[in-house]
Amino acid sequence: MISNKLHLNEIVNGNCLQVLKSFPEKSIDLVFADPPYNLQLEKELWRPNSTRVNGVKECWDHFPDFESYDNFTYEWLSGCRRILKDSGTIWVIGSYHNIFRVGRIMQDLGFWILNDIVWIKNNPMPNFHGVRFTNAHETLIWAQKTKGNRYTFNYMAMKHINGENGNGGVQMRSDWRLPLCTGKERLKINGEKAHPTQKPEALLERVIISSSNPGDIILDPFFGTGTTGAVAKRLGRQWIGIETNKRYISIAKERIDSTPTFTGNMEVQQNEKRKVKRIPFQILIKEGFIKEGQVLYFGRNGNKHAIVLPNGFIKHGTNSGSIHKVGRDIQKAPCNGWLAWYYIEHETGRREPINKFREKIRAQRLMDEMLIDIHNEDL
Repeated sequence: MISNKLHLNEIVNGNCLQVLKSFPEKSIDLVFADPPYNLQLEKELWRPNSTRVNGVKECWDHFPDFESYDNFTYEWLSGCRRILKDSGTIWVIGSYHNIFRVGRIMQDLGFWILNDIVWIKNNPMPNFHGVRFTNAHETLIWAQKTKGNRYTFNYMAMKHINGENGNGGVQMRSDWRLPLCTGKERLKINGEKAHPTQKPEALLERVIISSSNPGDIILDPFFGTGTTGAVAKRLGRQWIGIETNKRYISIAKERIDSTPTFTGNMEVQQNEKRKVKRIPFQILIKEGFIKEGQVLYFGRNGNKHAIVLPNGFIKHGTNSGSIHKVGRDIQKAPCNGWLAWYYIEHETGRREPINKFREKIRAQRLMDEMLIDIHNEDL
């Protein structure tokens, strides 16, 4: 049964195949999924010093055959696609055991693959038997819900992060060199790993910064010990987790509760805003996002409203002016009109901030800059 409740910033205890059906359609901005890899382990793995490797042996990673795994994958991906907004994107991480099967199913469902990212591990686990190459990477697929739709890509922010990594601030490539989750970041209980496949926060930072904006809703259908939620909270995004294991949920809640809340002073996001040109409200009218005569609402739940004028001003009663001025007059205090004024989303019937349109335009302009950079670098 479909519910209108999204459980924002909460962990839902249950099987994602069922829980996803309860979420409203087109309500999520970004999905990050770290599904079971179906590792097909048949025996325990031992190091040369006769110590056992603490690998993935949990029941949630066991499937009787490929057909069962494919059916499972098809069902949870279908659920994610239904609840993604038309502008939404999805990330799925996997290994050679499953990522090729996942990729085909994503394409069969209509997802359009934007990139495959190779996470190259600086400190991979060696191949103890010496019969294969050391498996030193995992693959992430980044895809949009529908080919051709606008989507979020914070190109300049990723370029800035790349500069911090000693690459001169050039475009970030699709090979990400990051260490495994170790040290203090690795959650443990009685000296044992709390979760066998905990991902490093640095990986989720790149995913979330690159493909979402502050305030966006991020869903993780295989929440585990809450890496997605912790990073999303720190970066000013809203999050939803789905998890079957109550032990993992308890660990995740404690972790996220101790994570500092976003203050809006992150250098990366400030850098992103400095690099983009100012977007006048009138551009929203010119681009067709907002129409002359359309009603805008002041606040998510308030009853005050204004009419959009053809000159880029809005009118509330006898008072007209910019979105900031009219908002300031209503609340008798300084007002950021981009965050204060809402429109009715046709598909969902819910109020959404007009700032979403500004971010869409910014994303498109950043994409245009990226194409110019590509052209210049090819010369």
